[in-house]
Amino acid sequence: MGHSGKVVIVTGAGSGIGRCVAAAFAAVGARVVIAERNNVTGEDAVRYIREQGGEVSFIMTDVSVPGQVTAMVRATAEKYGVIDIVINNAGFGIWKSPLDLTVEEWDSVVNTNLRGAFLCAREAARFMKEHGGGSVVNIASTRAFMSEAGSEAYAASKGGVVALTHALAASLAHSHIRVNCISPGWIETGDYSTLREPDHSQHFSGRVGRPEDIARACLFLTDDDNEFINGENIIIDGGMTRKMIYEP
Repeated sequence: MGHSGKVVIVTGAGSGIGRCVAAAFAAVGARVVIAERNNVTGEDAVRYIREQGGEVSFIMTDVSVPGQVTAMVRATAEKYGVIDIVINNAGFGIWKSPLDLTVEEWDSVVNTNLRGAFLCAREAARFMKEHGGGSVVNIASTRAFMSEAGSEAYAASKGGVVALTHALAASLAHSHIRVNCISPGWIETGDYSTLREPDHSQHFSGRVGRPEDIARACLFLTDDDNEFINGENIIIDGGMTRKMIYEP
């Protein structure tokens, strides 16, 4: 993997998948910038990665605020002179009936998950194109393709992320900027030991996913040797979305 020395921005990297992705890039020699709106978790992630010997910095950023995105990207470019990779991971959901979901709640989810990904990719692309290109990976969800009740805002935002990915890939191709997407399924970011046998067995792979599964895919997609993968969405869910289910 050719990531040594690369400058990588990971949004929403204070915890969960994002933190694992940031640590994975730092472990292979990348210079990582954590863009996270929670100061406490952001600083904690920095301490953890530095304890492992990684090079990392933290810029408090709410990706739903355009000015903060612009400032974060500019600060990264000024510090390192280049931006090579962006992992758009920041996101959250509000689970409630569409009859009760407020416009403000809808906007907060969409503006973070979808608009935030667009803003980060756009602002980073301005610098990437001046230095020979780069790579963007958007983190969507299998909920872009299948749903539970009460997931309208989250599902719509993640479906938009998948569509945004191939649109950006087309628009940025002339600047040698690749844009791909990962749609995780059930990725356990809490105590893995508390999961039950039925949780694991419902997956073709025989287990619930871990953040490391997504981190490895991010490393793969952003490796220059894999530059022929472009505009793609990769579902990483242990086969769950391929499982036919008949209710009794």
